[in-house]
Amino acid sequence: MKIETLCLHSSEKRNEYGCLTTPIYQTSTFVHEGIEDTSKYSYSRLANPTRSHLENLVAKLEGGYSAYAFSSGMAAITTAIKLIKPPAHIIASDDLYGGSIRLFSNDALSYGYEFDFIDTSDLELVKSKIRKDTKAIYIETPSNPLMHVTDISEIAKIAKDNNLLFYVDNTFLTPYYQKPLSLGADVVIHSGTKFLGGHNDALSGFAVVKNSDLDERLAYLYKTVGACLAPFDSFLIERGIKTLPLRMDRISENAKVVALWLRANPKVNRVYYVGFEDNKDYAVTKKQTTGNGGMISFELKESQYVSRILQHVKVFQYAESLGGVESLITFPKKQTHADVPHDILEAKGINDRFLRISVGIENIDDLIEDLKQAFEYEV
Repeated sequence: MKIETLCLHSSEKRNEYGCLTTPIYQTSTFVHEGIEDTSKYSYSRLANPTRSHLENLVAKLEGGYSAYAFSSGMAAITTAIKLIKPPAHIIASDDLYGGSIRLFSNDALSYGYEFDFIDTSDLELVKSKIRKDTKAIYIETPSNPLMHVTDISEIAKIAKDNNLLFYVDNTFLTPYYQKPLSLGADVVIHSGTKFLGGHNDALSGFAVVKNSDLDERLAYLYKTVGACLAPFDSFLIERGIKTLPLRMDRISENAKVVALWLRANPKVNRVYYVGFEDNKDYAVTKKQTTGNGGMISFELKESQYVSRILQHVKVFQYAESLGGVESLITFPKKQTHADVPHDILEAKGINDRFLRISVGIENIDDLIEDLKQAFEYEV
């Protein structure tokens, strides 16, 4: 079954009433008829039919053995990292979502994890950082917010040769455009709040694993940590997935036009976008993905333009998130990456002239006109 169809029809039997959509089983507990007459449903922290349907769908979309739905993307990351027994050294991309950096740089240290943040697109550098106590590699590709691309299949080879667990955050491209498990990853992470849900109305996260051994271990952590996704939010995320292919194609189409417009604007110093053919990572992007997604970052030539743009966009919304049907513009230094040390941000170019855009599904002419008027606004 093709992914466009799978997003709508997950090949599961309908419930006893023939409901076309998955019912919301808004219950914390389940009644059993007798001591020998039980099912996998006993308490919703462990499993809930609405959530199970969503998890089975996401597992199929990613080509995984199983998926677990969490209350947020950070809950998924925090729990999935516990698949690694400390003390442990972990190699991670040096350009990650700010929440991931906060977790890995602070809280995870107290649990016995040590991280090396490096450019994971440099394969020789990755190899050079492997130590006797290294147990995992964790990447985002494309990364947030600099849009660096890491070769998943090549990192998978390195991980396999060194018996390392390999994580890929696939939030930006979703399984519609990129399937890390098929390229050798062991665990795929999603902030389902973003493109999977797609409507800025529900928080969620996912961890998808490739085999039964990882499933057994993650299932134990899942019920122990307890950061499960509620039934109603599960319903909302599944509803969002129904239109994932349509949204991603429209978003990707719009983003290409916006990226080209930004690149041609004299007030813009640099545009970070994986779809440019002269991007150093373009060959890897073409090899491992089927689309470019809707994320763009750019650096303005003068910091004075930042506040003008953020205050005067009308179609774009100045907000901290991404992946929804509405186009958003974000100031990473003050928002998503505010907890990252100033010197590290500056060294990466995430400065007071740096903005990130999540392109939505609006009419492209309206998006360009909105950017024009915001860029040209005079005090």
